[in-house]
Amino acid sequence: MRTDAQSLAQRLLARDRDAVPEALDLADDRRPARRAAALELLDILAREAPFPGAARVGVTGAPGAGKSTLLDALLRTLRPRGESLAIVAVDPSSQQSGGALLGDRARVRSGANDPGVLIRSMAARDRLGGLADATRAGVEILSVVFDRVFVETVGVGQSEGEIAALADTLLYVASPGSGDLLQFMKAGVLELPDLFAVNKKDLGAPAERTASELASGLALGERRGDWTPPVLQVSAREGSGIDELVAALDAHRQHLEASQALAERRRRSREHTVRDALQRRYGSYGVASLGGPEALGARIRELADGSVVGAIEGLGREIEEALRK
Repeated sequence: MRTDAQSLAQRLLARDRDAVPEALDLADDRRPARRAAALELLDILAREAPFPGAARVGVTGAPGAGKSTLLDALLRTLRPRGESLAIVAVDPSSQQSGGALLGDRARVRSGANDPGVLIRSMAARDRLGGLADATRAGVEILSVVFDRVFVETVGVGQSEGEIAALADTLLYVASPGSGDLLQFMKAGVLELPDLFAVNKKDLGAPAERTASELASGLALGERRGDWTPPVLQVSAREGSGIDELVAALDAHRQHLEASQALAERRRRSREHTVRDALQRRYGSYGVASLGGPEALGARIRELADGSVVGAIEGLGREIEEALRK
């Protein structure tokens, strides 16, 4: 199994797309031997994959906003430019099988037979509105091979906060008539996204009103650094505004790279993900067994050379040993 993990990692580093399904299946396998191989694979990628890898874009918004349709439109725009794309769709879970309820079949149609596109559904399982536990590992794998990785959330609950900690750029998709400014502010959707896309601009006045409400809310809030999130109107169904949305995504990526904020965002993402996983798994008592939040943060930084999943597993073992004493 050790040799298999190393061989698989080298294929991924060579951007062999045929290796991706095997790697994703390995990362989602909970059997002990397979889990050990997955951790080795992820650690190799963490050490050897060139920084920063693919642009990681989170796509969130309320159900019915048209996130999947918008991803389909983005795919049709980006593929002719020669970009390879991966889409991770975090779906509600089947109560019977535990698997993704919607699955790949109901997703982006344009990439169904395109070798430059990979679409992967992952079940949210017990994470209502949040990200599947395997999502982070999947993004790490896909970022080595593809030019862009999109992660679409279920779109309810706390998904915005979780995906903001994973993505380099967070895109919020709003639907016309989805609520007044107060509702946007109460939902907390103005605080985290880097871009806003009001879908269904072909509806006219309702889309314009929603875009105006979002822009007004952003103007009232505090600016986050020197980036002001743009509010764009698009029609995923008609394809209008998609070029402008791609330009805005590229502008944010360039901003992160030019300001050297991308590495810091990835560092914060790593620490948040490890902290959150350990807190959910062991609670505050478990975190206290390592010396509390500050000591945990120091331990996470000490493990910066390995994968996020490896850090979670390693620190989890330390907590379990401490709790047994």
